[in-house]
Amino acid sequence: MNYLKTAILLAGLTALFMGVGYLIGGGSGAIIALLIAAATNLFAYWNSDRMVLSMYGAHEVDARAAPDLVGLVATLAARAGLPMPRVFLMDNPQPNAFATGRNPENAAVAVTTGLVQSLSREELSGVIAHELAHVKNHDTLLMTITATIAGAISMLAQFGMFFGGHRDNNNGPGIIGSIAMMILAPLGAMLVQMAISRTREYAADDLGARIAGQPMWLASALVKIAGAAHEIPNEEAERNPATAHLFIINPLSGRGMDSLFSTHPSTENRIAELQRLAAEMGAGTAPPLRPRRGPWSVPRGSGAAPRRPWG
Repeated sequence: MNYLKTAILLAGLTALFMGVGYLIGGGSGAIIALLIAAATNLFAYWNSDRMVLSMYGAHEVDARAAPDLVGLVATLAARAGLPMPRVFLMDNPQPNAFATGRNPENAAVAVTTGLVQSLSREELSGVIAHELAHVKNHDTLLMTITATIAGAISMLAQFGMFFGGHRDNNNGPGIIGSIAMMILAPLGAMLVQMAISRTREYAADDLGARIAGQPMWLASALVKIAGAAHEIPNEEAERNPATAHLFIINPLSGRGMDSLFSTHPSTENRIAELQRLAAEMGAGTAPPLRPRRGPWSVPRGSGAAPRRPWG
């Protein structure tokens, strides 16, 4: 059902994009709009991961720089049947994380220093498993496509308002209808994008909990992350709000309302689903994680003080 809803929403977003193109240039405008969408998505397909990682100043870490983190990612990736993704650390006190990459073979998982310093090993495993679920479900590519199309709709709508829309079609909506469409289309695109994002978050919670083996590890992490997001600003996210849907919890406000304008489901609703899943799976289903070996070490140059998050 989640995949069907996502397909319908994505088809609606594409139709909305072509509709704006039609209002600007008639039938040829719709075709041009579709070509623009293909070109922008092709660019995003190859470059979106590098762009978003650079945007957040993420730096790659290896087993020597962050052995606990990289080892945990490797364990969970193997459990999920995925290739080992690249691991990145963001020097940000707000606990949060996201995954990116065009496919599982070119995936990356990025976490903040605030995340690894504030969660237990079990909670962190729940978060990383959630991000790996996005990779396994190919959500990283899907969300890049939806964000690109939504952005292109806003761009075309502004272009259409400037030129007044397609006036040669006597059976069309007319100038008033065209202007209304130009105003409402970006809003509709934003709502569809957010609906897709919320649908994929529930799916990633479910699969991620199964990968980790214990749904309540992720539930406990969500409570901590959502609470901290209220208190600790993420300046990079504030400057780039279009990327908010990538994170496990909204980095802009951490609001827990399942509202029309939220990129994420409410934390309460997500926890309720995880509790239901935990009851379904039964207690004691989580395979043991390897013990932590030595204290946590933050890579040199990160600007963060070393701490031991996994006591």
